Amino acid sequence: MRYVFYINPTAGKGKTQENIKKAIDEYFADKDSEYNIHITTRAGDAQGDAKIQAETGDKIRMFACGGEGTVFEVLNGVVGYDNVELGVIPCGSANDFLKFFNTREEFLDIADQIDGEAVDMDLIKAGDKYCLNGCSVGMDAVVASRMSSFKKWPLVSGSFAYTLAIVRTFLGKLGITANISVDGEEYEQKNCLFAVIANAPYYGGGYKGAPEAVPYDNKLDFTLVDKISKLKILKFLGIYKKGEHKKLDCCTLKNCTSMAFTAEKPIPVNLDGEIVETTNMKFELVKNAVKFVVPRSVANKVLTKV
Repeated sequence: MRYVFYINPTAGKGKTQENIKKAIDEYFADKDSEYNIHITTRAGDAQGDAKIQAETGDKIRMFACGGEGTVFEVLNGVVGYDNVELGVIPCGSANDFLKFFNTREEFLDIADQIDGEAVDMDLIKAGDKYCLNGCSVGMDAVVASRMSSFKKWPLVSGSFAYTLAIVRTFLGKLGITANISVDGEEYEQKNCLFAVIANAPYYGGGYKGAPEAVPYDNKLDFTLVDKISKLKILKFLGIYKKGEHKKLDCCTLKNCTSMAFTAEKPIPVNLDGEIVETTNMKFELVKNAVKFVVPRSVANKVLTKV
């Protein structure tokens, strides 16, 4: 087994990367294991190198040291390579996928990660990309597209950036007009606030949009929110963030294996925090598609959750 660490120097305003690099070097100082630290320099850098490394056929444990964007890149570089295990060392401002495990500290522990267990995780295939956490269209995607600019502000965390993006979005036109189908069944509703297809519960800096999602249960979780008045949105968002929206009449939650949408004009689509615009896309469950490294100290709790 060899180890590759992709460190994004700009993730999370660059607050923890030097400490992580130092911890990696210290851990391997008296070890015979081969390891490499790759500091990313541009968009697509991690994905390109991860694919090259995967193609060697070596047994590799790769760690994305950054936020959702870094994870997205490394994941899309290694999907389909059974010789690679994917881990995450959180340097981002949110790292929402890891909130499923209800801990951050253990994921920052290099020894715990190296000794961790690789668990088969499901993925979402979105067009020609793969997502670990979740995808959305509508207000959520517009907010996500604006969130990145707010994250650059001093002292603004991932959660606060998402809130600022919501306020900015709230001032404009809300919702989308699109045909949305789930497992081939089309919803009559064409106007909605947003729709989410999720592999894990949290996104957007801590919003629990899919409260019952488990990323290794061979199911995806669908959430559809009908268009509601602006007067009701702020109260709704408070309920939504806590994951208590299942009881609301404006929300539909269900398990599924696919979601698709079509729209007359391009609309923003959120893919694990990455934004694209398109008039149509299909999101599909891919079972047990990646070996995800869970720190040893939390592995038993994860494996017994389903």
